Order: sequence, then structure tokens, then C-alpha cells
Amino acid sequence: MGELNLVTLIIIGVNVLVSFKGFKDDSFFQKYKFNIADINRGAKYQILTSGFLHVNTTHLLVNMLTLYFFANSVIFFLGIAGFIIVYLASLVLGNLLSYYFHKKDMHYTAVGASGAVMGVLYSAILLRPDMMLGLFFIIPIPAYIFGIGYLFYTIYGMKRQVGNIGHDAHFGGAVGGYLLTLLLASWVFEEHLLMVLLLALPIVFLFVMQKMGKI
Repeated sequence: MGELNLVTLIIIGVNVLVSFKGFKDDSFFQKYKFNIADINRGAKYQILTSGFLHVNTTHLLVNMLTLYFFANSVIFFLGIAGFIIVYLASLVLGNLLSYYFHKKDMHYTAVGASGAVMGVLYSAILLRPDMMLGLFFIIPIPAYIFGIGYLFYTIYGMKRQVGNIGHDAHFGGAVGGYLLTLLLASWVFEEHLLMVLLLALPIVFLFVMQKMGKI
């Protein structure tokens, strides 16, 4: 966990400020949330801005706590610039995947930093596959088992529309963190090749399912 890095604190601060503005000002929230109809009319900025809005304080707290726990691992290996790239690119890629799957659904809306946070989480898993995560904060499991299992669950959620959750944004963010980490830290191929291949399995599976028209 370590100390709270300044860049992590700034990102958390921006999320808190923007989210609380959205809690109090519905017109602000409506203008900057991810809204397919608005995006199709030209509001492309929502692909980025929606990642700093949240539905409520619980939604905000869960995302910021997850970011807090895993940010330092990414910063340690990739540096501050690499961390920012992973965070923002994962946010955008997650929302672009959401747009790809929902572009004809004019009623689809979403908010949250989940795509960005998932990118940081999967980057940390790839950089430190030996670390342990607490399932339900109690049961210790290897990080890579969690990563693979969660992505397969996300594919299931995308197919079945499980819950009021942006599964596709989660998946897109995780893929963003995965790919950018491989690009920024090519040594991972040598040191953690098996993990690289294992974490690629659900990504390939989603691609095949999409090509077959199953999602």
C-alpha cells in the first residue's frame, strides 16, 4: 500500500471534486456523463469527462479505494508518466468499448472511473503477478487468478447484461492496462511470460465471441 503518491492524490481529488459537483448539480451531471445520444450528436468529450463522475459516494469510494491500493505498484515500475498514461488511456478505451457495444442504444448512459481503475489494477497484476488479493477482503487469492476470473465474469456480464454495471467499460479498461503495460514495460514478456499469456486468454475469448455474434 505504501504512502499516497502526490499524483494519486491529485487524481483522487479531481474525482472527488467533479463527482460532488455532479451530486449537487444535475445539469452538470447530465452534460458530462457518458450518453450515447449526446455522443452521437457530437459530445465526444463525454468519453473522457464521464470517467470523473460517479453515481453516489459509495460508487466513488469503491473506485478510489481500489486506485489507492494498486496505484503505487504501477508508479514504482512505470513511473508517474507511465501511470498517468495507463489511467487515462484505460478510461478512454473502456468508454470506447462501451460505445462500440451500445452505439445504437440511444438510452444508454454511464459514469465512473471503473475503466481507468481496472486498467491500473490489471497493470499492477501484470507487473506483480505474485501479489495476493483479498477476495471479499477475506479470502487470499493470487492476483493473476483474480484477473483471469474477473475478465471471464465481465464477459458473462456483457452477454447477460448482469446488474446495473458497465461491464464493457471494465473490460476495456482492463485491456488498456494490460496492453499499455506490455508496451511500457517490455521486460514483462521475459519475467512474467506465462502471466502475459494467461491474462490474454479472456481477451482472445471476447474477440472470438464477438466475431461469432455471441456478444
